[in-house]
Amino acid sequence: MRIGLATAAAGMVMAPEVSEAALRAPPRQLVLLNLHTGERVRAEYWSKGRYQRDGLREINHLLRDHRTGAVHPIDPKLLDLLHALTRKVGGKTPVHIISGYRSPESNAWLREQDGSGVAQNSFHMQGKAIDLRVPGLPLRTLQRAALSLRGGGVGYYPDSNFVHVDVGPKRQWAS
Repeated sequence: MRIGLATAAAGMVMAPEVSEAALRAPPRQLVLLNLHTGERVRAEYWSKGRYQRDGLREINHLLRDHRTGAVHPIDPKLLDLLHALTRKVGGKTPVHIISGYRSPESNAWLREQDGSGVAQNSFHMQGKAIDLRVPGLPLRTLQRAALSLRGGGVGYYPDSNFVHVDVGPKRQWAS
């Protein structure tokens, strides 16, 4: 008890204990292919009840802004949503990434090019959105699977051949 009080008094925060169920849960892995850079990653980003720094670092790098090279932390909730989505659709191939993190400069440039599909305050700029497709899977099937997870926003872009998912408010739209 004294150690806990002394720790609290010193302003330190102790890491929460990991539950037994979390320790037994299978690891979470993503297999991603960045279509702009050609880079591929197979990264275990969560295991033994904790997010794994090395796996997160690999994914953050792959999902960087390909225009500027800027790397930004991707929200782990987005990775969990993407993991759940790939499990739901039974994806055996790498998920094709069209856009992950987007710097404010890239977002502004895209809005100038075609402002209709690019939000001024895009969740991409916060590491909370991803545009993707799964080879061999109809885009409409991917969209429906994403909607069924109720994890946030889902945009359907059949003319551009991708689905947008984010961990913002639950909503849907189509272009």
